[in-house]
Amino acid sequence: MESRKDQHVRLFQETHQKHTNDFDSVKFIHDALPEMSLKQVNYTTDLSFGRWPVPFFINGMTGGSAKTKKINECLSKAAAETGLAVASGSQKAALRDPELRDTFQVLRRVNPNGFIFANIGAELDGEQAKRAVAMLEANGLQVHLNAPQEIVMPEGDRDFSSWLKNLERIVRSVDVPVVVKEVGFGMSRATYQKLIDAGAEAIDVAGNGGVNFITIENLRRERARFDYLQDWGQSTVISMLEAQPYIDQTVFFASGGVRNPLDVLKALALGARAVGISGTFLHTALAEGKDGLIAQINEWKEQMNQIMLLLGCSNVQALRNKNLILSGSPFEWARLRGPRPEALATRSGKGTEKA
Repeated sequence: MESRKDQHVRLFQETHQKHTNDFDSVKFIHDALPEMSLKQVNYTTDLSFGRWPVPFFINGMTGGSAKTKKINECLSKAAAETGLAVASGSQKAALRDPELRDTFQVLRRVNPNGFIFANIGAELDGEQAKRAVAMLEANGLQVHLNAPQEIVMPEGDRDFSSWLKNLERIVRSVDVPVVVKEVGFGMSRATYQKLIDAGAEAIDVAGNGGVNFITIENLRRERARFDYLQDWGQSTVISMLEAQPYIDQTVFFASGGVRNPLDVLKALALGARAVGISGTFLHTALAEGKDGLIAQINEWKEQMNQIMLLLGCSNVQALRNKNLILSGSPFEWARLRGPRPEALATRSGKGTEKA
């Protein structure tokens, strides 16, 4: 019988396609005189818990079966070769069944010196969090929030009342940074304030626009389908607009629908310290294996350097001062809830007309 984890991978392959999303509604303004050279570009990123040499990482995806063990091995080998951080998929199954641990522990075995995130759901407690971290000798812990997925999942949870208290206990229990992440439905200002108050070290907004777990779980249902919820939630871009009042208070990661190096730079310009990629890299890993994924990551790093040169940005921090033009849904959202689109469009203070 096909496991739920294997079903997820199969349905991802069936539904994955290149498509537009809200990253297409964010534009940089071209400057024909960048006044820089490529050797001046440095894209290292500073986090509250250290410095990463690359401002994007392989986000949590899978584990829990023989097939997904091979995927985790591929992802972590690529991370080791390219210097990227990598996150595990949810370890809940392995916490219940010791025979599944190796499908996750392979991440550390093939990548002994890399930065690895363990991963659990917010329904678990502090002791389970410590066991998940120990299982991978992890450098950090992702705690995922997935209420929409649980609602559509036929066997999903229906009680979310303890999640916030669990998060507070988890933060106090583990001795590694805790990153709270969505799984593809984005976040809001109200959520950010709760997570900051709970002590989260970082927040991964993980908006819609990429892998859609409502779509995937919906395909696993025989009746009472939730087709009408497929557009639920906020996009990654809109979630980063919601984050603007908190950008200097905590570390934000952006993930969800990231398709190319330009999307990475747009997310960084919106205030993310690092950008998580899951579906795009998983598609490459499944189609081309480890070597194809390594080649893609190295191409992304090279192209990011070149686009930063084109933008005249010598570092990640400089991207936050670039003028951004919003259109479509992000423009309408910002017009109603802020920040003002005009403020983002003129935030550099250069090349703007005087009133």
